[in-house]
Amino acid sequence: MDLVPALEEPLKSVLGPATAKVMAEHLGLHSVGDLLHHYPRRYEERGQLTHLADLPMDEHVTVVAMVADARLHTFASSKAPRGKGQRLEVTITDGSGRLQLVFFGNGVHKPHKELLPGTRAMFAGKVSVFNRRLQLAHPAYELLRGDDPAESVESWAGALIPLYPATAKLESWKIGKAVQTVLPSAQEALDPLPPTLRDGRGLLPLPEALLKIHRPHTKADIAAARDRLKWDEAFVLQVALARRRHADAQLPAVSRKPSPDGLLTAFDDRLPFTLTDGQQKVSKEIFDDLATEHPMHRLLQGEVGSGKTMVALRAMLAVVDAGGQAAMLAPTEVLAQQHHRSITEMMGELAEGGMLGGADHATKVVLLTGSMGTAARRQAMLDLVTGDAGIVIGTHALIEDKVQFHDLGLVVVDEQHRFGVEQRDALRGKGKQPPHLLVMTATPIPRTVAMTVFGDLETSVLDQLPAGRSPIATHVVPAADKPHFLARAWERVREEVGNGHQAYVVCPRIGDEEDDPKKAKKSAEDEAEKRPPLAVLDVADHLAKGPLSGLRVEVLHGRMHPDDKDAVMRRFAAGDTDVLVATTVIEVGVNVPNATAMVIMDADRFGVSQLHQLRGRVGRGSAPGLCLLVTEMPEASAARQRLTAVASTLDGFELSRIDLEQRREGDVLGQAQSGARSSLRVLAVIEDEEIIAEAREEATGLVARDPELTDLPGLRTALDALLDEEREQYLEKG
Repeated sequence: MDLVPALEEPLKSVLGPATAKVMAEHLGLHSVGDLLHHYPRRYEERGQLTHLADLPMDEHVTVVAMVADARLHTFASSKAPRGKGQRLEVTITDGSGRLQLVFFGNGVHKPHKELLPGTRAMFAGKVSVFNRRLQLAHPAYELLRGDDPAESVESWAGALIPLYPATAKLESWKIGKAVQTVLPSAQEALDPLPPTLRDGRGLLPLPEALLKIHRPHTKADIAAARDRLKWDEAFVLQVALARRRHADAQLPAVSRKPSPDGLLTAFDDRLPFTLTDGQQKVSKEIFDDLATEHPMHRLLQGEVGSGKTMVALRAMLAVVDAGGQAAMLAPTEVLAQQHHRSITEMMGELAEGGMLGGADHATKVVLLTGSMGTAARRQAMLDLVTGDAGIVIGTHALIEDKVQFHDLGLVVVDEQHRFGVEQRDALRGKGKQPPHLLVMTATPIPRTVAMTVFGDLETSVLDQLPAGRSPIATHVVPAADKPHFLARAWERVREEVGNGHQAYVVCPRIGDEEDDPKKAKKSAEDEAEKRPPLAVLDVADHLAKGPLSGLRVEVLHGRMHPDDKDAVMRRFAAGDTDVLVATTVIEVGVNVPNATAMVIMDADRFGVSQLHQLRGRVGRGSAPGLCLLVTEMPEASAARQRLTAVASTLDGFELSRIDLEQRREGDVLGQAQSGARSSLRVLAVIEDEEIIAEAREEATGLVARDPELTDLPGLRTALDALLDEEREQYLEKG
């Protein structure tokens, strides 16, 4: 990596091996440049006191406060010399709230001498509760004695005290002192922003921004530094994505224009309903892309049940009309089978190409999954290589080397986030020229996340629900506070079934002998506490023998044989099952309009978007839907508030914002899965929408003028740092 030598220097040669080892292991910081980009989380003013009332439980915190009171207690102890132990209790205050510090044994002597009433200091430790009061046990501390030159620390000379993201092994002030050591190197930081962009927006030069973020004199310094550093993060990421779009745009592709009176027209003529305005608008965007001689790269995102499959099917039919083939890649066998079933039903005789009774323009629609029998699999592969099958729907089995196409023109990827780079590229490589690509997600994504995570794709949004969709009422069922609410939930399920409808019960796990023995033990404990079991097999058994006895209850989970799964789904779709107890295999794509009720057990174990997805399985017909979120979490907990948010709105875009605000930015960019640090330290994907949009525009223009970035060595260096191998792969997922 071609970094500036001063910033590339390993921390161990500057700070010593011991400190460098802790920084590497606990904060992922290895070089001087890494440490300079480890920005303060917040700042305390020397004259002000921090707010103690809102400290989070069980988290490592750093606070600045004043000692209000200090008392040394002596007590009998067999472990202490002379049989007497000592405990120092120090109360610190911020003027509105108080926090207790506790020191024991030999650790009391130094704080007893130093932490006198009126003393100000920084304290760091893990927040716990003792006797219903918040406390820090044995916190580390650093005195703030600005009035005594001999005692004052150079790091804290300014009025604003930076507090860094820290760990129990490395307190904020130790990080601050390490930063002080390397801060002169900031002068050698190469600036990634083009001078015209920086000057045009009145942004600080990078060395000055680094100095001001770590050692601000005023709040204006902090604001100016953060504005500048946000631009760095947004711009470098958008340049990486713009280069990817630019490279894709250079590739050739076959133009696919539907014939005027072909398969698509015949399909549209047999539709029993009118497409929504949104579906028509998005279809036009897709058809315009398909008509060009460069590969389409489009993200189709939409609300649960907004008709994405219909839009994707019409795009596939247009490509078949134009002489090509289309492949739809689904993440699970259940979903692939479901898509195959619903698409052949929608197409009717148009899906019976080459068969007796097939329509004039008909094509074959084949299914290809890993669990199919040899003969069926061989026939499907033959239909693909000869071109008899215009549409194939499958799982990862589509990607295998043996699968060949006659002329692959369009790849539709359903639930994109579940596929890796190699999988998508392997399928794209099966075309004579790169096929067009349509990526679908049923998880609504805020615009800025779409620009950041899916930034190499053009975006189409479906936010209108088709006519005839029914509203879904959602309620939180507090099983611990009000057990009779859960009993009422099962009564509601019986009522829905009594009215001729069906229900889902969703559980967080399967619960067979292959499960973790620790979890099995916990399940037994739950039973002892009269807590309803939370595993599919246990819940199904409990319901069939108890609250739902007499109803037809079946189970569905990922470990079942694919044929069994398909048989269960077929029976449920046909109305032969009243209640389906399942894991999240039903999360996407499952479409049974007669299912009107869903009970989600231990709903707090699922994410906001996942709950919204699951809920979208009911209310798909003319009868209203009901979704009950069962939880044992107390009312004040964050998990319970999350459930209340889901119950309060059916707007997936609003929920995706809530979801995002509750998670770290790193999760948004896929870094949490890899354990690597997020490249976003000051840029907030939701709040900084304007900067991201402007950075995208600037990056697109720059790459169009100079794809190789020949005159911008600083930007090339920043890109190299961003696009390490792991990150490159994540970006390639689109």
